Amino acid sequence: MKLLCGDIGGTKTRLAIAHWDPGGTRVLHEEDLPSAGFTDFEALLRAFGPHPPDLDAACFAVAGPVDGRHATVTNLPWRLHADSLASSLGVADCWLLNDLEATAWGIPALAGTDLLELQVGRRDAQGNACVIAAGTGLGEAGMYWDGRTWLPFATEGGHTDFAPTNEEEQALFRFLAARHGHVSWERLVSGMGIVNLYAFLRSFRSGEFPERDSAAEIAQAAEVGCPLATRALDWFVEFYGREAGNLALKTLARGGVFIGGGIAPRQRQRLESGAFIHAFLDKGRMRPLLEGIPVKMILDDRAALLGAARFGGLKTADEGTRTGR
Repeated sequence: MKLLCGDIGGTKTRLAIAHWDPGGTRVLHEEDLPSAGFTDFEALLRAFGPHPPDLDAACFAVAGPVDGRHATVTNLPWRLHADSLASSLGVADCWLLNDLEATAWGIPALAGTDLLELQVGRRDAQGNACVIAAGTGLGEAGMYWDGRTWLPFATEGGHTDFAPTNEEEQALFRFLAARHGHVSWERLVSGMGIVNLYAFLRSFRSGEFPERDSAAEIAQAAEVGCPLATRALDWFVEFYGREAGNLALKTLARGGVFIGGGIAPRQRQRLESGAFIHAFLDKGRMRPLLEGIPVKMILDDRAALLGAARFGGLKTADEGTRTGR
C-alpha cells in the first residue's frame, strides 16, 4: 500500500511517500518544507514533489487538536479538512491525527538504536505508556495497554496549568502571566519556553546580557559559556522532567515514558546528566512507582511521520476489509 503522509509542525512540515504492509513501513521519498512560508496546507502540498498516481491513501499528523475529519494547527493559521484533501489528492481516504498520537503510533516502527535509555525502570514493565515532546510547542499523548498492544490517544496536556513550587518560580509565573495571561506548561517546556525562561532571567540583569529571540540562539550562547543561557537550558530540562513525571502519573504509564520532539536530542547531554530524571522522580510518595518506569528518548525525528504512515495503512486496510474494497 502506498501512502502520502506528513508531519505538520508549527516550524517545519515533513511530507513523504511511504509503503506500508503488515510487515512494516518504508519511506520511499521525503521532503522538509518551512511551514510559515505557506499560506495554507494545500499551498505547501503543491510545493511537494510529484505525487505518484497510484496512491492508496493519505495520513497527516497535525501539531494541534483533531476533531473528527477536521484539524487546526495550534501555531499556524491552518485548518485541514480530511474529505477535501482526499478529493484533491484523488485517494480513497485521508486520515488526520494529532502529531503526538502519531509519534505514539510510530514507536513500534523504530529500531532499538532509535531509543536512548534515560532510566531503566523495571525490566518486566508492562502497561500504559505515554509520549511527551517539546518542540515549537509541547505535545503529550497516552498509550492505553489493552493486554496485547498499545492503543495511542491524543491529549492537549501541554496546555494545562503550570504550578510553581518555590518563590523563584512564583516570580516566573507572575512574569509570564503578565505577558500571556494563562501560564501553561507549554510556556516553559518548548522552544518558546526556553526563550521565556531566558527573558525572565534577563529581566533582572538586562544591562549585562543581550535579548535572544530563539531557542537556537540561546543554545548557541550556552555553548560559548553564557551563564544566563546555560541557566535557562538547565531550568528547561528540570521543568521537562517534572511535566514528564506528571504525565506518567496521570496515565499510570508503567509501560514506559517516551521523550520525543526536536529539542531533546539537541540537548541530549543535559537530559542524560541526571537533572531530568531527578525532576521526573521528585513526586513525594509516588517516587517508588516512577522509579519502576522505563524512560526513553526518541532519537529518530521521523517517529511521527512513520506513525502517520502506520496509522494510515492500518486504517485503510481495515476499511478495505470492512467494505470489500
